[in-house]
Amino acid sequence: MEILRSNAMYLILLLFVASIAEIQGDSITCYNSNSPCFLRWVNCPGQCSSQATSGTSNKVCYLDCNKPTCKPECKSKKPNCNGPGAACLDPRFIGGDGIVFYFHGKSNEHFSLVSDINLQINARFIGLRPAGRSRDYTWIQALGLLFDSHSFSVEATKATAWDAEVDHLKLSYDGMELEVLEGNPSVWQSTDNAIKVERSSSKNSALITLPEVAEISVNVVPVTKEDDRIHNYHIPSDDCFAHLEVQFRFFGLSSKVEGVLGRTYQPDFVNPAKPGVAMPVVGGEHKYRTTSLLSADCNACMFSPAEVLNREDSQVMNYGTLDCTGGSSSGYGIVCRK
Repeated sequence: MEILRSNAMYLILLLFVASIAEIQGDSITCYNSNSPCFLRWVNCPGQCSSQATSGTSNKVCYLDCNKPTCKPECKSKKPNCNGPGAACLDPRFIGGDGIVFYFHGKSNEHFSLVSDINLQINARFIGLRPAGRSRDYTWIQALGLLFDSHSFSVEATKATAWDAEVDHLKLSYDGMELEVLEGNPSVWQSTDNAIKVERSSSKNSALITLPEVAEISVNVVPVTKEDDRIHNYHIPSDDCFAHLEVQFRFFGLSSKVEGVLGRTYQPDFVNPAKPGVAMPVVGGEHKYRTTSLLSADCNACMFSPAEVLNREDSQVMNYGTLDCTGGSSSGYGIVCRK
């Protein structure tokens, strides 16, 4: 009995030490059971010893739970527009295969970026078409997510002129508008822990986490006067076209995942973007158009959370076991990040 009590006290002590380390922010672990770093606590680098951003720095302690090395690093929670899974500018995508392509869609319409059995991510495009152009200039103004029985949206609110001291993020969950207090760090989490929203800076940036499903970094930016001059957008004086910069990280997509971006994560995907072209534009508007921000009715949509996943036909790709130490390409359409 005394031995049992001693073991119990030892376990409690271990849990207490782990919780202290997490609270102090000097160590980090992974809670994804498929990760090689599962419950393995490692020390954060001295340059970013906190897991929460401060008011003066956006660098945080970060552990890539997909890598077998379990080595923490300093990382920005804001989108990396030059990394895999990015969707920035007008809009410029970088697929899971690392290939850059553009998808213009159409202004004031909605398109599926990712559609899998358990996850749907749509985008609302805004834009304009100057005289003489055959297609719209477009930007991503909002994202709509469907997962389990929930819905979530994040939008960039319209602004006549850009003011970085004003928060242009609008968030909603299951049809109700969310208030995530300004400031960094500031966190909101659903009662069932299905989704978490963290401010990445005091205003206009957030990290959205669906545990073991996806991480989405968003940042609101305007179309600048310099961008307007270079690209000849003809931006009007009463709208700076505030829009989202986005970067996605996915965990466990199926091999049949669809969507403008999602298809690039298919294991046998061949990107139609022409190599050597300055702005390789790919189509698919007819396949990926949805009737609203929170619908999964496109011709190629896969979202069906009530459906039992047939692993023989739609193999779940376990990114948690990918070995990224041997090169930049992991197979399965995924580019490993160093």
